[in-house]
Amino acid sequence: MIKNIFFDLGGVLLNIDFERTANEFKKLGVLNFDQLYSKATQQKLFVELETGHLSPHNFRDEIRKLSRLDLTDAQIDFAWNAIILDFPADRLKLLQVISQHYRCFLLSNTNLIHYDVYQEDLRINHHINGLEVLFEKVYFSHAIGLRKPDPAIYDFCMADSGLQAHETLFIDDSMANLLSAQKLHWHTLHIDLDKNQSIADYFLNGKLLAE
Repeated sequence: MIKNIFFDLGGVLLNIDFERTANEFKKLGVLNFDQLYSKATQQKLFVELETGHLSPHNFRDEIRKLSRLDLTDAQIDFAWNAIILDFPADRLKLLQVISQHYRCFLLSNTNLIHYDVYQEDLRINHHINGLEVLFEKVYFSHAIGLRKPDPAIYDFCMADSGLQAHETLFIDDSMANLLSAQKLHWHTLHIDLDKNQSIADYFLNGKLLAE
């Protein structure tokens, strides 16, 4: 029986678009950005940012070095944050209903630059004081120094929250992240964005349809 649910953020709760960021960087003259960063492939620079091993300040400096362009912090942040779209209100409402039936957690590969933007969006557009109030606990890659699909991040979450893998479901739009969790005996649910799937397809009145 599922008692605990871990939700991914981008693509599951928050709408994102990788192409928007690539296009904005191309407008700035960073023509090969989509080769450096995409949903499928991310270079060391971005991994280090998402695990908190690279500060936003140093990240911006590295972008300037890689691009050989004299870009301002504001230009870099605008392009980098273009990936972030919106939180659909119906998903947030559904999450609040789900949390009445399951222990809910967030597990996200993210970074401090994006964090500030989507947290502000929640406060301004939904009057929710950050993701932390929606979950029993949140696990951000940049805060814990680990990122999906590293098996260590799943072990960390289990130990930190005192959970059992066989009672835990992980919902993500990345098969690589889900396969890693499956090896540790987590239950998984793939949100296939190519088929326009969303969490609403798998819950009824806040309870999993598969149960």
